[in-house]
This record gives sequence, C-alpha cells and structure tokens, in this order.
Amino acid sequence: MDKTYLDARSALDGLLFDGMTIAAGGFGLCGIPENLINALLQAGTTNLNIIGNNAGVDDFGMGPLLKKHQVKRVIASYVGENQELERQTLAGKLDLQLIPQGTLTEKLRAGGAGIPAFYTRTARGTPLAEGKESRLFNGEEYVLEEAIHSDLSIIKAWKGDRLGNLVFRKTARNFNPTIATCGKTCVAEVEELVDVAALNPDSIHLPGIYVDRIFQGKHYEKRIEMRTLANQHSDAMHPARATMARRAAKELRHGFYVNLGIGIPTLVANYIPPDIDVILQSENGLLGIGPFPTEAQLDPDLINAGKQTITALPGASFFSSAESFAMIRGGHIDLSILGGMEVSMTGDLANWMVPGKMVKGPGGAMDLVSGVQRVVVLMEHCTKKGAPKIKERCDLPITGRQVVDLIITELCVFEVKKGVGLTLIELSPGVELQEIKAKTGCTFHLHPSLA
Repeated sequence: MDKTYLDARSALDGLLFDGMTIAAGGFGLCGIPENLINALLQAGTTNLNIIGNNAGVDDFGMGPLLKKHQVKRVIASYVGENQELERQTLAGKLDLQLIPQGTLTEKLRAGGAGIPAFYTRTARGTPLAEGKESRLFNGEEYVLEEAIHSDLSIIKAWKGDRLGNLVFRKTARNFNPTIATCGKTCVAEVEELVDVAALNPDSIHLPGIYVDRIFQGKHYEKRIEMRTLANQHSDAMHPARATMARRAAKELRHGFYVNLGIGIPTLVANYIPPDIDVILQSENGLLGIGPFPTEAQLDPDLINAGKQTITALPGASFFSSAESFAMIRGGHIDLSILGGMEVSMTGDLANWMVPGKMVKGPGGAMDLVSGVQRVVVLMEHCTKKGAPKIKERCDLPITGRQVVDLIITELCVFEVKKGVGLTLIELSPGVELQEIKAKTGCTFHLHPSLA
C-alpha cells in the first residue's frame, strides 16, 4: 500500500501518452502542481487536452506547455492572465472551451462521483448554454451539464502520508480535491510527506482512496501564495473608483455574506462601515469577517515572512472550490458586487469576453449572478472612447439575463427592477441630470426625489 515515488518524473513514469487528457489542480497560480507540470514539460508529451480552472501565465503554470505547443485543447474557467493562450486561440491554433467556474468544479466532482450529468441554473440564456439541453424545474430554466473525466489528474497538497491521505493548506485547496477524484489515475505532490498515522484522521481533507501515486516536491515558487501590501492607497491612485467603492459599501448590512469581484469591487472591502460585521466569501474557498486589518495594523515584514496573515481573523474558514460554489448556487450569499462591461436597461450583464479581441472567460460570475440574493454592478459609465456602457441591450455576450439589481458608476446610481427597467435614484456630487441623459444609451425613470 506504499504509494510513494522519488520525484515527479518517476511518479509519471508509464502514465503519459500523446493526446491524453490531464486535469490539473490549482486556482490561478495558487496550489498548482509545480513539479508535475515541469515534469510534463520535460517529457515533451504532445497534443494534450488540459483541464483546470486556469491556464497559468506565459512563463509559469501551464504557460510553458502552451509555448512549447504541447497543448491542443484547454478546458478552463478563466484564462485572462495567459497572453500566449489568447494569441493561440485568436489565431485558431488552440481549441479553447470556457466553462463557468462553479459548473466546472461540479462537472469534475460529478466525474469522480459516478454522476453522469446534472442540471444547473448557471449560464442559462447565455452563449455558453447554446446547444445544450434545458429543463424547467419549479418554473425556472436549468441547463444540463455532463460530468468530466480525465486520463490523469495531477494535484498538489500541503501534507500527505504514504497511503495518499492529504491535507491542503488554506485556499491552496481550491480545485485540488475535486480534480483528484475525476482521473483514471491521480498523482499528488506534497510539500511534506509523512509516515502513516502521522496525520490526524479527523483532519484529512482527501482520503487516500483517490490518490494512486504520491511524492514530496523538491521546489515551490508559490508566486502568489504570500500576502503583500500596496505602497499607495487606492484613493490617491483612482479617486473615481474609490468613490464608487464607498457608495457600494452602503449596500452592506450587518451579518451579510458578501462576494466581491475582481477590479473595482475589490476596493469595497476598504470601506466596510465600522459599526457592522460582514462575512466576505471568495470562490477559491474562504470565508472571513470584514473589515480586514489596515496597513497600519499589519507588519509587512511579518506578512512577507509568512508569520502574519489574514487567517488570524476570528471566524475564518477554508474549504474547496466545490463547497464554495455550493454556497453560491444554493442562494446562501446575500450580495455579490461585480464589475461590468455592459448592462442593459432590463438588467442583463455582460462582463466576460469581447469576441475576436479578448479571451478571458466567465470565472465565477455566471454562477454568482444566477445564485446570489442580490447583484450590484460597479463600472465606469462610458468606455474609454466615450460610448455608453448602460444601454438598451447588451452587444457583448451576456453573463446573465435580468440579474442586476443596482448599477453604480462614477456619475450616478441606477436601480433595476423587473418589469420597470432603470430608475435613476442618485446623482454624484457636481453631476447634472442632462449629463446622465447624454451618456446613457437608453431611457430611464427618475426617482421622485430627482424629478
């Protein structure tokens, strides 16, 4: 029953073949199987089908495999940080299949659990649901998604024993447990390999039944697994964005579970009112009480040494990405604050791609807008060329239909209600109604206080 191997190369011996499908754990560059990816690079296996939440960056993660043209197809959720992948996709040299993040982790979980398919509300009415079977449950449309299987799963954990029992570290757990289960063979690399019985059975995150081979990695860069602090405050760098974030923070209520999207929404965490507590939820597997410590309360030297982290906050918890999206799809998140490229007058949101120009992916946005209780969008009122981003209908591929409840821009605030449309409820200081009319690409109602 000893499943240990000397290194990544020996652990992959006899498993690789051209054209195979490999599922790889990790979220962005966090918790990725660095040694196994490097061994794949050295092995030179070609025509690979790669499955994972992300595709790394140009020079790290899956990026070097793409540069060496060892990959023919990528199935992922968000690939916006990999310029090489974008180049190859737009040039027609790489087959890219984008899947919403929560749907992807559930497809992987289903593959390992013997469930051939399942229905989900995520992506309904969007281009990613086209051609798929749908069905009504309790009057709502659900899309049928099939399970994912791989020839090989490669994952990374913090600690493991010789039977393959694994313990993950904080948000480096993410996609790793679900990816471990969906492969015909699973190879795990760990930072620390221990003897059987050295791990507390009650603390095992993934039982060894899912792991076929295990080894201790020799080197880890961990490029984004250390918390750092910015030297400049966002207010000085982007005053308009800070103003939007402050306004969005007024939508928070004591006891809310809140998910903040990347970009401007992330700044909202800086302006949580001091008299309330909210629980911030992150798709990569974290719940924690906000507001978080300020720069004055944190020691950068301790943080960079790994001795002071966000995990010291009381009430924080960590879990897999599958658990994270169960919270989201199940309606347990009170509020999601997202960025947007376009919003229609009926509350349709577009924020994940520009056909023929930009390849990013939906990430968790499609799951969020279909599962949370309330959706607030933060975005600049117009594009860099001055075109309205609030319009009669979205021209870009949509993230969700009639999902937005509130739009906050640097100029104003719109409320969105089904059957009513847009209602202008606030003007930013110094902004006149005429400017809003000129820069908004659709009609809207006026709140009585502005009439």
